Amino acid sequence: MKPFEFLDCAAVPFPQANVDTDQILPARYLQKPRSDDFGAYLFRDLRLRKDGSLEPGFVLDQAPYRDARILVAQRNFGCGSSREHAVWALYDHGFRAVIAPSFGDIFASNALKNGLLPVVLPEAAVAELLQSLEAKPGTRVKVDLVTQTVVASNSVTHEFPVDPFAKHCLINGLDELDYTLSQVQQVVEFERRREATTTRPGRPR
Repeated sequence: MKPFEFLDCAAVPFPQANVDTDQILPARYLQKPRSDDFGAYLFRDLRLRKDGSLEPGFVLDQAPYRDARILVAQRNFGCGSSREHAVWALYDHGFRAVIAPSFGDIFASNALKNGLLPVVLPEAAVAELLQSLEAKPGTRVKVDLVTQTVVASNSVTHEFPVDPFAKHCLINGLDELDYTLSQVQQVVEFERRREATTTRPGRPR
């Protein structure tokens, strides 16, 4: 997992509320191996017509947003089923942060474990961001995980909460297994101390 500290890039406006994980990644792609590029399946049924051609005007395929790394959405983004694959699709497409007033709980948890930062801001702040992005496509937004702030194009700064453990893992590029392995020496030392203070049968302490 790539370390995440700071983003300063174009942001994509995605103003729909209640975008569920089946819209983010249709269920027919759930059997694909993780080694696949899930970014190719992101919003597949919204982006493509039945004949496989691109849906005209879909926001991700517009030139100002093709290199965007931040998605700005409405409330309850990532609701629905608990598929981790939806996060993989966003991450593989290139997104590193999603800003919204609220997220599906399991989606937010999966995002933090897979290098995608879910940023919760007040509805008024998100509405203002969406308005500026739609008025001027390609507008840049700054997301600073270290200071836990979002800076909009009008230089207004918004603070956001994040779990301290998840923040540590994101900044250092660690998934849960990586973090566990980084603590191996401490675990070994703990076990040695425990064994030294444990009374063994038939032997005095």
